[in-house]
Amino acid sequence: MVPFAIVTLIWGSTWIVIRDQIGIVPPSWSVSYRFLIAGVVMLGYAAYRGERIVLDARGWAFAGALAVLQFCLNFNLVYRAEAHITSGLVAVVFALLLVPNAILGRIFLGQQLGRQLLVGSGVAMAGVALLFVHEARVNPNGPAESLIGVAITMAGVMAASIANILQGTQTAKKYPMIPTLGIAMLIGAAIDGVIAWSLTGPPVIELRTGYLIGLLYLGVVASAIAFTLYFSMLRIIGTAKAAYSSVIVPVIAMLLSTMFEGYRWSPLAAGGAVLAMFGLVIALRASRPTR
Repeated sequence: MVPFAIVTLIWGSTWIVIRDQIGIVPPSWSVSYRFLIAGVVMLGYAAYRGERIVLDARGWAFAGALAVLQFCLNFNLVYRAEAHITSGLVAVVFALLLVPNAILGRIFLGQQLGRQLLVGSGVAMAGVALLFVHEARVNPNGPAESLIGVAITMAGVMAASIANILQGTQTAKKYPMIPTLGIAMLIGAAIDGVIAWSLTGPPVIELRTGYLIGLLYLGVVASAIAFTLYFSMLRIIGTAKAAYSSVIVPVIAMLLSTMFEGYRWSPLAAGGAVLAMFGLVIALRASRPTR
């Protein structure tokens, strides 16, 4: 529960930080800088622990797939979605991660969907639906922008879900997590850089203090630390339960959006937040991991 709480609190705060990163620096360059920092930190920590930073051909292929799905497609899409909709709404839509995680985990990993997990999922998703309805109603950018933002976010959700399934495979367990994640992050940073250069030109950096501090926070805390904890949980409790962090994250994101983006709570949104948290409690009270 402690790693779960830490990951949830960290990722709940990232949405508002990502929002601040959008502006002078093109999204793909911000993503590239983030995972360059994260990858260097991960490999430095692996070296400090005395772990070998060596992969065979299969390990490189695994790291490459993880890089493309998790550290390239997922984050490039999320950063772009926040140009169309509020950070709170992006977080709400991303909470749907638990649905493809549960379905793909059942298909490819043979993980069972117990009754308690299904009930908790139903309650939590009802809460997320209420939050979504409220956000769609009050979005100042209009329904067309909302649909674009939601569609981009859903594409990011699917990329993240497939990456989650990869982490639950036996192949992932054959390689040390920290150096493998570090290599995947650096590969992702390189791909992000190629995308950024091809779309927007040479590197751009904003020397504003808030941007630089946000970049360090996203690279070190929200990536190097949070992904290590999250993927460790994923291997232990399964893809469906691990994805429940994405259910409570929107509530935290919306609280921060209230403070910094002028978000206003309604009875509908408050009811959705309560349902999401209640569903989370139901699902996490299951005594056994889903296998």
